[in-house]
Amino acid sequence: MMVGKVMGTSIGSRYLVDGVDLDDWRSPTESEIMFRLSLLFVVACAVAVLGGSLPAEYLEWEGRIVGGSNAGSGQFPYQVSLRSGANAHFCGGSVINNRYALSAAHCTVGRTTANTRVVVGTHLLNSGGISHQVQRIVNHGSYNANTLANDVSLVQTASVITFTNLVQPIGLSATFINTASGALASGWGQLGANAGIPNNLQWLSTNIITLADCRNRHSVANAARVFDHKICTLSPAGQGMCMGDSGGPLVHGGQQQGIVSWGIPCGLGAPDVFDRVSSHRAWILANAV
Repeated sequence: MMVGKVMGTSIGSRYLVDGVDLDDWRSPTESEIMFRLSLLFVVACAVAVLGGSLPAEYLEWEGRIVGGSNAGSGQFPYQVSLRSGANAHFCGGSVINNRYALSAAHCTVGRTTANTRVVVGTHLLNSGGISHQVQRIVNHGSYNANTLANDVSLVQTASVITFTNLVQPIGLSATFINTASGALASGWGQLGANAGIPNNLQWLSTNIITLADCRNRHSVANAARVFDHKICTLSPAGQGMCMGDSGGPLVHGGQQQGIVSWGIPCGLGAPDVFDRVSSHRAWILANAV
């Protein structure tokens, strides 16, 4: 399992990437790799900085969540970019009320309020948006870093999130969805297992599949991590979630159904796995106050 972490700073048009730990890296062509989709910006990944500029080589990509499309301004007003203190995007999230963003525990475990920011109201990493300092991080008490069980967290902003046409909360699903088509995933994850991150927010329409189907499509070891509180999506090969999308929302019927947790990197045809919002809704509502 990859556990590389990146912190980035910008000096003019240069982007310095340091703190990378690739000791546990295995080639993404090995189909049995389960990865944490966020902590995983490998050294080739550029870091986008709010109000700065991306290196030209990262603007050359047409942008894919892996097989996705560029989002327009205000298209996903609930989308959050979690940033480091140096303003480097490391995970996604969603606005659920005027003080809280919902994300994945594997994104926020080990982070402090001082080195975390919640950026809302932009579809671009290098411009726009409102950056909020963080007052509190709440990781699910039953989160398991080895299995990614209960991979849910809440990030409380130090200031009120103002709702506009570019910033709106997403509702939390109370319904267990077994299967569905047209679910929407969005994020700034890498465009491929060995590719860079896009400046423009990416989105993808995908299909929710049953847990039984999801387990059958994964190896025995990975199927054991598809818990009953997970939800899975299946996209054609060449489409799917990738590193940096973690913590981001899966939306269907105007309600958030999932939180990006893990998958096989990247867009190789295996199901992507999310934590199911309806299973954690009571915990979320009890703690996002």
